[in-house]
Amino acid sequence: MNTVERVLNIAEAEVGYHEGYSNGSWNNKQKYSPAVPGLEWSDWQAWCATWVSWVAMTAEVADLYPRTASCYTGVQWFKAKGRFSEYPAIGAQVFFGSGGGTHTGIVYNYDADYIYTYEGNTNDRGSAQGDGVYRQKRARRDAYVYGYGYPAFAEGIVSADPKWGAQKPVQPVPEYVAFPGAGWFTKGRKSPVVKAMRDRLIVVGCNRYKSSADPDVIGSGDVASYEAWQRKQGFTGSAATWPPGKTTWDALRVPRS
Repeated sequence: MNTVERVLNIAEAEVGYHEGYSNGSWNNKQKYSPAVPGLEWSDWQAWCATWVSWVAMTAEVADLYPRTASCYTGVQWFKAKGRFSEYPAIGAQVFFGSGGGTHTGIVYNYDADYIYTYEGNTNDRGSAQGDGVYRQKRARRDAYVYGYGYPAFAEGIVSADPKWGAQKPVQPVPEYVAFPGAGWFTKGRKSPVVKAMRDRLIVVGCNRYKSSADPDVIGSGDVASYEAWQRKQGFTGSAATWPPGKTTWDALRVPRS
């Protein structure tokens, strides 16, 4: 696994995490600020940039991304290194809003028209002040997109910038398996979709598999792992039990084979 893959796997595994909730609203209390040396003070405040710093630290590449709770400071950090572009790149830190100071995230893919990102402190509407970590799909040429900071990955960077040797993404953005209905998920069912689901559950940090059973057949490991995913998505009690529901299935984004 190369550096950018490690960064993206760690970022992806946080999708579904939510900040604290009190007095009828989300409160910006989260786990990332206390975990990043120097940013402990930023707890209870907007945390999109702090989340990127945490991802970089956890991936053991803290020196490749700015350690800051400020989006604007992040922009200046990359510009000072001559690694800022108006074109997306895989693993780049994207900045939004005036001067890039409104919001930030990490690009995991792009195509001719869109960027695909992991972002902290947002929501399912793409707000700059949200409640958790989400995947987002945003128009590349939207005025809200300010630009991209390019980490100095040892293996180089896949970028759309002609100055950086414009390249297509490593892989096309995948299509995802539509929710087949709760009745589809019967124990013993055999399908390539089961293995694809298993692979995704492992990637998002919900691996509860204990045996080398046929990966194409639904078994107890799938049940335990998926229920861990339901809990990670914030469901509790009977709502966090097998079989999968449409909300958590769509959030898991099981790719088509």
